[in-house]
Order: sequence, then C-alpha cells, then structure tokens
Amino acid sequence: MTDPIVYGADYSVYTRIVRLALEEKRIPYQLEDVDVFAEDGLSPEYLSRQPFGKIPAFEHDGFQLFETGAITRYVDEAFEGPSLMPESLELWSRANQIISILDSYAYRSLVWDVFVERVRVPEKGGTPDEDKIAAALVQAETCLNTIESLMHEGSYFLGNFPTLADIHAAPMIALFRLAPEGNELLLRSVRWIEWWNRMNDRPGMEITRFTPEK
Repeated sequence: MTDPIVYGADYSVYTRIVRLALEEKRIPYQLEDVDVFAEDGLSPEYLSRQPFGKIPAFEHDGFQLFETGAITRYVDEAFEGPSLMPESLELWSRANQIISILDSYAYRSLVWDVFVERVRVPEKGGTPDEDKIAAALVQAETCLNTIESLMHEGSYFLGNFPTLADIHAAPMIALFRLAPEGNELLLRSVRWIEWWNRMNDRPGMEITRFTPEK
C-alpha cells in the first residue's frame, strides 16, 4: 500500500482536519500543496479531483475522495491505529452531531467572520468589519455553549480519547482564539480551556500548526 496523499494547503482548516486524523492514526502521508487563492486559479488536474474547487482532496491506492468528513471517516476505517469514533451508538451519533454543528454554524463565524476580520484584514492593511465581528461573536457563543452542553465526562468532548469531533473542532478553535474577542469568549468556559490545553498538546497539533500560532 502506498502512503495516502492529501491535496490541500497548510493554512487550511479543513486540510488540517484531515492531517490531524492521519496523525492520530499514525499514518505516513504526503501533503501536495494546492493554493485555492492562486492568481491563476486551480489546475484542471485538481478540478478533476474536486470539481467544486475546494480543499482538501485525498487519494489512497488509486481511490480518490473529497469532502473532509468523508475523508476522515475513511481514514478512521481504512487504517489500523486508535479508533477515532466512539463505540456506543449514542456517542457515535453525538460526535457526528458536533461535527455538523461545526460545519454548519461554527466555521464561518469563528474563522472567517472573527479571525479573518480581526487578524488577517488588518495585516493586509484593511479595516475590520466591526458589525460582522459582533454578529459572528453572537453565533460563536451559541456554538460554543451548545457544544459544551453536549460534552460528556472525560478529557475530550466525548470521553478520554479524541474523536473526529475533537479533531474537527481543533483547527477552528486554534484560529478563533488568536482574535482577542475569540480568546476572551473561550476563557469564560473552564471546560473549553481545559479541552483546548489537552488538545493543543497533542503531537499532531504541533506537527500541523498554523503559521499564525507559531
């Protein structure tokens, strides 16, 4: 079997999610750089892998896949190593529920409307949209409170080992906390801070760290 290939970018939240799943399974992989913001656009070769022009895409032994949730579930099932999903149906369903919350409600507000507006826009000489940030923080607080209400006892969201739900959340929280308002919101919750400290200490987080975190 050949090493899987992740087509994406080291600045991408969703590429990092896939990489974290591979790191947790201790699977060697290749990262092939794909810059979705390149001036020349995406290559026809990449669009044949991902016709919607998003990252990441994935290949393993000739099997091609896109959509982060599908990739991480494949990684968990296809390779040996620690399981990344709970065994019980209830907690398995809860993990999927948290992933859906993160994709549907959290990603846009935490990353684009708070981190990008507060951190990236000024770095590029622009002026943050304060109304956008304020509205996003309301949504972010709802997301954080809702996920916290779904957490079970243990070191991670659903027990004493990280699941795909934890892996999905970590890259989003890593950027959100770099905005002062985001960090302040996280600091209001002991549970979230304890979770972040444990998750952030994992080897895969260090290996895949975003440049702004360094």
